[in-house]
Amino acid sequence: MDIVLSVFDNLFFDRFYATLLPLASGISLDTLKNNATNLAGAAAIAATRLNAPIVNDIVSEYLGIEPTKYALLSQWQRGDWERQALSLGLITWIFGLLIYFVFATVSYVFIFDKDTFKHPKFLKNQIRQEINQTMWSLPIMAIFTAPFFTFEVRGYSYLYQNVEDYGKVYMWLQFPLFLMFTDFWIYLIHRGLHHPRIYKTLHKPHHKWIMPTPYASHAFHPLDGFLQSVPYHIFPFIFPLQKFAYIGLFMFINVWTIMIHDGEYVANSPIINGAACHTMHHLYFNYNYGQYTTLWDRLLGSYRKPNMELFYKETKMATKEWQKQVAEMEKVVKDVEGDDSFREYASIETKKAK
Repeated sequence: MDIVLSVFDNLFFDRFYATLLPLASGISLDTLKNNATNLAGAAAIAATRLNAPIVNDIVSEYLGIEPTKYALLSQWQRGDWERQALSLGLITWIFGLLIYFVFATVSYVFIFDKDTFKHPKFLKNQIRQEINQTMWSLPIMAIFTAPFFTFEVRGYSYLYQNVEDYGKVYMWLQFPLFLMFTDFWIYLIHRGLHHPRIYKTLHKPHHKWIMPTPYASHAFHPLDGFLQSVPYHIFPFIFPLQKFAYIGLFMFINVWTIMIHDGEYVANSPIINGAACHTMHHLYFNYNYGQYTTLWDRLLGSYRKPNMELFYKETKMATKEWQKQVAEMEKVVKDVEGDDSFREYASIETKKAK
């Protein structure tokens, strides 16, 4: 995240903090200009302040983004942890919103089956509710997440830049290692969130959506969403992880979360926990807790094979299949939640109109 932070500092935050907390009037601007007569000089001084010259070199060399004079004009220097924490919280929030709306909308427009609107368990104004829940949750999740990123930026993690530091073999091994580590711990956390004493407080808001859309992907209680993200943030404090790989994996995680809520049941795989497996989870609650794979569900007895009808266009939206889903789902809801009154389903007339 130090690379991302440096880019945002160069483009936005240096000027923002220089305006918010300008240098004390007693400091001569001429003195600063003498030490930074051009952008290269400014870059050198900013890098010294940040104590991360390699990061600024990378940002300048590969992205062509140089620090401006504003890097020198704020009381709140780049290396101050409070500034870093605030900046990283804002970046997490902004990036989260951007990824959510861009990829969820692409999925909704081009992939999501609109016949889902006619499902008996599709809620009234569901998409609006999903978006509202997400908009409320993301800024709070960003606050919870910012400390992890701050510790990373300040050098407490095993994030690294040069491939040679750990070799080309590990450069490739880090990807399956990351997926295996996070898949295991998310499984345990997700299953723990279904404990009766925890579920109704934290995880129930996400299960409001029996037939989710891509916009349900991030519609969590903020503490629920944060807890399920913890394995991603812990990984680089235990294992080495290349910095650009980390950024790529961060984006992949968010896109994958959208994909398993898109209702397009392509992955009929005994290994991949795709949208069909996750639909079983939303319908029947106590199955398929995994994130990427079905491995831990199979080993720990919580795997449920998706109904084969889901993989065929002519049967996945058939009335017979829906009736079967609803009959079982309503029994499970009584056991898990006891009451279904917090869901308001769309009227039959509304469903027919769609």
